[in-house]
Amino acid sequence: MRNFVVEAFGSRYLDEDSTLTLRLKVLKDKLSNREFEQILFLYTCRANAILADFVRDVYWPAYASGRAKLTNNEARDFVLHANQDGKTTTLWSDNLVDRVARYLTSACADFGLLERGIRSERGILTYRIEPRVTAILAYDLHFAGHGDNAILAHPDWGLFGLERADVLEEVKNLALRNLLIVQSAGGVTKISWQHNSTEELIDVLTRNEL
Repeated sequence: MRNFVVEAFGSRYLDEDSTLTLRLKVLKDKLSNREFEQILFLYTCRANAILADFVRDVYWPAYASGRAKLTNNEARDFVLHANQDGKTTTLWSDNLVDRVARYLTSACADFGLLERGIRSERGILTYRIEPRVTAILAYDLHFAGHGDNAILAHPDWGLFGLERADVLEEVKNLALRNLLIVQSAGGVTKISWQHNSTEELIDVLTRNEL
């Protein structure tokens, strides 16, 4: 239990000033299960770079190509190449490579990207970011200090299979809900943010004022 709390939950969702932890506590009872699952997916990928890279570099290309399944062998090849390319601090044993590969596919299953269950290959599921999750992520990036155009190109959107043009369309949909104002022309986008903090946005979202 201690390992689960410290190494799994703690590394993903606990921060020094408890801002993230308190935010998740509020969202747990306010969002749908699907929305909250996507929030946890986002923060898990931020904490585990290898999972984020696997989702962006392996899962979404397979999804976009119309494939039906993703295998543990593909995850193992990804981990092995990442290890050999120096993306880890040390060379890993075959046993550790296998364990990490299984973690990648099982984590994707836990968060609804792949079928669940203990198996060597899993079906690829339909996956799309929820509108309220889009709003929370956009505001989170804004208050983290990213400029408007940098927000549209931020790697976090790639976790949900979105490229810059896709993000712009999602943000325009938020504008229709009066969550922000968007002006875009000539490849430059200006966003006027309607709320003064992510917590203020969350309060509006969870009081169903849309």
